[in-house]
Amino acid sequence: MSLQMVTVGNNIALIQPGFSLMNFDGQVFFFGQKGWPKRSCPTGVFHFDIKHNHLKLKPAVFSKDSCYLPPLRYPATCTFKGNLESEKHQYIIHGGKTPNNELSDKIYIISVVCKNNKKVTFRCTEKDLVGDVPEGRYGHSIDVVYSRGKSVGVLFGGRSYIPSAQRTTEKWNSVADCLPHVFLVDFEFGCSTSYILPELQDGLSFHVSIARNDTIYILGGHSLANNIRPANLYRIRVDLPLGSPAVNCTVMPGGISVSSAILTQISNDEFVIIGGYQLENQKRMVCNIISFEDNKMEIREMETPDWTPDIKHSKTWFGSNMGNGTIFLGIPGDNKQVVSEAFYFYMLKYAEDNVNEDQKTFTNSQTSTEDPGDSTPFEDSEEFCFSAEANSFDGDDEFDTYNEDDEEDESETGYWITCCPTCDVDINTWVPFYSTELNKPAMIYCSHGDGHWVHAQCMDLAESTLIHLSEGSNKYYCNEHVQIARALQTPKRVLPLKKPPLKSLHKKGSGKIITPTKKSFLRRLFD
Repeated sequence: MSLQMVTVGNNIALIQPGFSLMNFDGQVFFFGQKGWPKRSCPTGVFHFDIKHNHLKLKPAVFSKDSCYLPPLRYPATCTFKGNLESEKHQYIIHGGKTPNNELSDKIYIISVVCKNNKKVTFRCTEKDLVGDVPEGRYGHSIDVVYSRGKSVGVLFGGRSYIPSAQRTTEKWNSVADCLPHVFLVDFEFGCSTSYILPELQDGLSFHVSIARNDTIYILGGHSLANNIRPANLYRIRVDLPLGSPAVNCTVMPGGISVSSAILTQISNDEFVIIGGYQLENQKRMVCNIISFEDNKMEIREMETPDWTPDIKHSKTWFGSNMGNGTIFLGIPGDNKQVVSEAFYFYMLKYAEDNVNEDQKTFTNSQTSTEDPGDSTPFEDSEEFCFSAEANSFDGDDEFDTYNEDDEEDESETGYWITCCPTCDVDINTWVPFYSTELNKPAMIYCSHGDGHWVHAQCMDLAESTLIHLSEGSNKYYCNEHVQIARALQTPKRVLPLKKPPLKSLHKKGSGKIITPTKKSFLRRLFD
């Protein structure tokens, strides 16, 4: 395996622990920035363009009939083949953390509707579920299995916040293992059914999942209740007859103890596991190759890459699968240096000769990322928004507006802010004011100075006005700055008064020429 360092040309602060990568026919796209996108790039999805070990993030485009996709960190993602030709390659996204540190329970389906040399246009749809709807969570897995000509999604594991009745001010963000239930999700009809399997005793999070035909293999993971990473290996088989589905689980030998590992597929029957943790704050430097032959699974160690000293000495690392046997890795920067980046990034490639060229997308598996339990400082949920216009992403200049000083004070960056002297939004009793808000105050970005967020309610904006101002790149000034903004505007050009020419006046009855005085001229002008 080859290890190469990657430089990031722009918006390096977008890449934070918990991101996901999606591979559409060889093109990789970044999803899961740490913060709410701004209007200049409302999708929060970027083309992961790497050329000559240099990375550029270019905003992606969504079709007009797409739903809004919030930036979600630590979600469960997998590929899915639909029935239609246009849906031959889709991605399923479930759960994850929003920038407000809330957990999503929604399912989104992303597909490509248009593709040319310059840009790719996506369509995103939200799938409503009925039945046993899984609660919002993160660090779990979702996979698709195929049986008897039908398909179904399988969701397992993860973490969620403790029940509302147990949440206090001090323990508001405390999380716990989800129950070890297996959910079968029908993407066509939106039905979800929960199954309790006696072999699954712990709701493992940040495990590795591999889907093959009608079977899913669950490997490793972390249990918060016991604070262990058991060396378990589970095989979950799903049968889809005409009646009710049949789900059974088998405990298999030969598992490994690992959490937050990254999985990449190198051939139809071989997978590679990279990274992760084996103990608290102890990285797992060993790499494994997983082989399948005649429904038998074999896990063996493989030669490790030539890790750099920075990677060896760092306490944490994170990353995601780029597909085609390639992994994108990140480690924290060295704070001892005078000038240091927040993170350094590497690209780990399996030997190209061993990669199946027909394998253009990777398997249905969890996008494992850094275990938040191992990296508490990276779990802060600061509000991040970049102030560049959309065309600034196409330039060659670096652009980075992330400010580490904002991390310690979320009151200046989150939704729950005091936007003006007369702000009366109560964070404890908020009720949606507009239909566009869902469960957050509708906000608009004031363009004065460096810009700031204000509540539409406090600015007395009608919903139609809010929608109008939120479209395109219109500039808006809040009540406090509107007069300043007007004073800064260029005054309209005023045409000068047309002055009549000064003419000599002849006094009747005399041959004298009299030059009019200033007073008499003004009198004649206004009379």
